[in-house]
Amino acid sequence: QVQLVESGGGLVQAGGSLRLSCAASGSIFSINSMGWYRQAPGKQREEVAVITTGGSTNYADSVKGRFTISRDNAKNTVYLQMNSLKPGDTAVYYCNAEGLRRIRLGLPRDYWGQGTQVTVSS
Repeated sequence: QVQLVESGGGLVQAGGSLRLSCAASGSIFSINSMGWYRQAPGKQREEVAVITTGGSTNYADSVKGRFTISRDNAKNTVYLQMNSLKPGDTAVYYCNAEGLRRIRLGLPRDYWGQGTQVTVSS
């Protein structure tokens, strides 16, 4: 069984920083990309940042220059460093593992974490 466990959320004042971590555990052969998504109340889930196995990254325009995604492939862990936080960043942040294979020739599938709350006060 594969699990994604997030940590690092919390309450911070505007302009502050937080670092999110997400570790994938279980029987894992490979993961294509890992990323962070967020969902604010009354809004659809949106992509925040994604990183591939090779280190290529993609960011939402709203977080470019403020957030940095990184990944430790050996530990199947992805991080999101969030700086200069704004009240508009308040949301539940979800970790995603895309194209995860549990064995070499296994079918790839996506997995999601349970979410961690990030609240930015003004």
